[in-house]
Amino acid sequence: MNINLEYYKVFYYVCLEGSLTAAAQKLCISQPAVSQAVRQLEKEAGARLFFRTSKGVQLTREGELLFRYVKVGVEQLLEGGRMLKRMLDMDMGEVRIGASDMTLQFFLLPFLEQFHRQYPKIKVTVTNAPTPETIRSLEEGKIDFGVVTTPFSCKSGIQKTLVKPIRNVFIAGNSFEQLKGRLLDYSALCGLPCIFLEKNTSTRAFMDGFLLEKGIELKPEFELATSDMIVQFARRNMGIGCVMEEFAGEAMGRGEVFKLAFHEKMPLRHICVVTGESGLISMAGRSLLALLTEEAKERKET
Repeated sequence: MNINLEYYKVFYYVCLEGSLTAAAQKLCISQPAVSQAVRQLEKEAGARLFFRTSKGVQLTREGELLFRYVKVGVEQLLEGGRMLKRMLDMDMGEVRIGASDMTLQFFLLPFLEQFHRQYPKIKVTVTNAPTPETIRSLEEGKIDFGVVTTPFSCKSGIQKTLVKPIRNVFIAGNSFEQLKGRLLDYSALCGLPCIFLEKNTSTRAFMDGFLLEKGIELKPEFELATSDMIVQFARRNMGIGCVMEEFAGEAMGRGEVFKLAFHEKMPLRHICVVTGESGLISMAGRSLLALLTEEAKERKET
């Protein structure tokens, strides 16, 4: 049988309402159109589905059998439509984001707060990982988009939007006070204990590349997983740390660490939003993405 699915929908409402007239009102079509759909369904099915009574219609045994299956199918379709509407109305859904400690703390967090206030029923899943791992998750379709820092490498098809400039600085605790206020060459770091991030981070890759251009290759005494820990180690005078400047802001404000000055500043880096194929991003993800990129656009215009 190759039966028009619309006939099943009409059949479902006739069964539910108990009359052709009530079904027509529910479906917002004419009563003759309902009668014709029922007749066509009975013809295609090869069986009578209703008894006509003075009060409406009553299912035959064949009709009862068919209704048990049609009811499940139609109600699943109707529920699918309702769920889709809820998703489009941002009443449900999920956003999957990849972000590092740095991008989460110093860029993404205020937007997540704003997004949650606006769409409290949307689930937000944040995968916290270094930039290379976030890029890999995006390429594998595990996240809707990522918030990462330059530099990074990726496959073709990945789009990036610069959203915030950042700068790396070297910091030290009070035991290194002899360096305070002096303009240094980066070669001075060769004789000092150093505290850096692990090699699988964009921050470390950027710093290593910058110094290597000057013929300097450093072997740190400590390699740590997070920038917060670098600040804590530097506060305890365990070496010279390299972090994004904002990570050290509070500690510098309290006088626990200070920023080393060099003849040449390291170039600016950027926090970026990276996306793959736009069609793979959820509706909720597209809404949050628009919020982030609109901020970047406004920043450029000012």
